[in-house]
Amino acid sequence: MSFLSALFYDKLMKSTEEACLIDWRRELLKDVDGRVLEIGAGTGASLGLYPKKHGLEIFLSEPDANMRGQLEEKIREQKLTNVAVLSSPGEKIASESDFFDVVFVSLVCCSVTDVQASLKEIKRVLKPSGSFVFLEHVAAEPGSSRRKWQNRLNMFWRKIAGNCHLNRETEQQIRDAGFTIQGIKHESMRKAMSLVRPTIRGVATLS
Repeated sequence: MSFLSALFYDKLMKSTEEACLIDWRRELLKDVDGRVLEIGAGTGASLGLYPKKHGLEIFLSEPDANMRGQLEEKIREQKLTNVAVLSSPGEKIASESDFFDVVFVSLVCCSVTDVQASLKEIKRVLKPSGSFVFLEHVAAEPGSSRRKWQNRLNMFWRKIAGNCHLNRETEQQIRDAGFTIQGIKHESMRKAMSLVRPTIRGVATLS
């Protein structure tokens, strides 16, 4: 992502964050504990939403240097001592296997280069008893007008939006990777442009 895109990302997302994303993330993260890895942490939208628990260790991975700089600045400003920053992409996580109690992704699977490779890495670094927590915008219903427009505009959108795909069927990809989804919600992302409104959020475990 370019410097300018990273610089204005928070402002562009502000209305949608306030309309729904903050509440959704807070609900998803309220019970996390132990070692938590957030992949694609961006500029730190989730930083203030993690529970204040003794022993909670947070690892924030962000491969984009421009976004990572803003993330690190927020961590310093908030004087967080239980947060570490990684620069690795989802396809190659800098961690030993079976290390994390929770892996969290938020609007990330749409833009990774290889979804299946990223999900395979998540399985590798997650403890057998761990949880995979996700919040993603996804493809609209097959045959719908919105899905047709997602398909038409996807290539153009990817070029201007940091490889973000409009039409990824992330729920099925999670299942295909060998996860068991324990709970999932489908909801429209309010105050977002129409093509990215369909979302899923929930928790999956290792089969």
